[in-house]
Amino acid sequence: CCTMSLGSDPSPVAAAPSPGAPDHRQVRTARFALFTLVFNIGVILWGAFVRATGSGAGCGEHWPTCNGEVLPRAERLETLIEFTHRATSGVALLLVVALLVLAIRAFPPRHRARRAAGAATVASFGGDTPSLFSDHRELIESGQCDAVVIASPNMTHVDVLGDVLESDLHVLVEKPLCTSVEDCQRVVDAAEAGPADRVVWMGLEYRYMPPTTALLAELATGVAGSVKMVAIREHRFPFLVKVGDWNRFNRNTGGTLVEKCCHFFDIMRLIADSEPVRVQASGAQDVNHLDEVYDGRVPDILDNAFVIVDFDDGARGLLDLCMFAEATHNQEELSVVGPLGKVEALIPEDVVRIGRRGEHWIGGVNVHPVTNDEIPYEGHHSGSSWVEHQKFRDAVLGVAPAEVSLFDGLLSVAIGAAAHRSIDEGRPVELSEFLR
Repeated sequence: CCTMSLGSDPSPVAAAPSPGAPDHRQVRTARFALFTLVFNIGVILWGAFVRATGSGAGCGEHWPTCNGEVLPRAERLETLIEFTHRATSGVALLLVVALLVLAIRAFPPRHRARRAAGAATVASFGGDTPSLFSDHRELIESGQCDAVVIASPNMTHVDVLGDVLESDLHVLVEKPLCTSVEDCQRVVDAAEAGPADRVVWMGLEYRYMPPTTALLAELATGVAGSVKMVAIREHRFPFLVKVGDWNRFNRNTGGTLVEKCCHFFDIMRLIADSEPVRVQASGAQDVNHLDEVYDGRVPDILDNAFVIVDFDDGARGLLDLCMFAEATHNQEELSVVGPLGKVEALIPEDVVRIGRRGEHWIGGVNVHPVTNDEIPYEGHHSGSSWVEHQKFRDAVLGVAPAEVSLFDGLLSVAIGAAAHRSIDEGRPVELSEFLR
């Protein structure tokens, strides 16, 4: 970007750069980052030379001075080698700090360049080098952690989680639990056979979006009476790009109604306080990803669906999903109706609406804004991921019990799998076809 001042001076004024032209400050910062990288690589290689030559003791036990002197007399070659390493390490630290300053000045807030420069600065002051592992098994065997979070692609969950459950590590696994009900059952059985005091947490964080928790709190007061109908609508943007484009195919994700919608089926169960018995669905891939080709294959993931879920106490749930509807006011809308009233939660408008029969009428219900000031970063899920990880930490520390089980994850996958079968076969599907 540039700033131009137009006054009475008739001298020519340089034209503003075109919208696609690079910002000169960003270019300079990128060049400085490259220089800093090369310099740090040189320092690392020099450190390897220090170790290889046994010169690490060249400055004695003094730090940060060398043999008690700021500028030592290099009477021994080892002293010169070690002092050079210390001096260049100090310069490298200053370069990293300077890079952070330049990145803050050149790039907008939350830009990845700012974040990378900040991470480099933190790492430079942190002292310890982070451990790197070639796969999850090395991490498990390292003994360096007490708990792990599994956030790998869906199709890897069954194997990664299976290996983790053979250890005594606490674990949080991101949704969906696995891509098939059979695999879900395998890991549920493995968890039940493990240590009783281990925390195993299913990552279904939509429970913790502030409007959702506010809706659940209102229902707990009995304002709507016994739940009869639960309607959840998500109208949103298409699936984002993931590493290797793994999320473009049902064989990797379990299908859209498993990968994406297990969140909503879990919330339906939580609201209805009842178990699903039957699913009927209609859906298709009508708009998204049809012009994409990967290794000769076009993606096969659904982008819209209606799903009806019957619960064993007579309650009914409806999911309305559209993934080419980002031109909308709210992304998620939850509606719960009972004989006494209705409660709604709207996201990201972040309000809860409460209507009591006999007291309110159409257009005249109570509306309450919902916030959670304790959440420092909202991200894409209204801060629910932060809340979930805080609760997982508390469970690991023994402060509170785990709130979401692998069986919750299994049922959320089973409803999605039943919905896909209903679409494929054009019939209602009993959950007993999937559950033992």
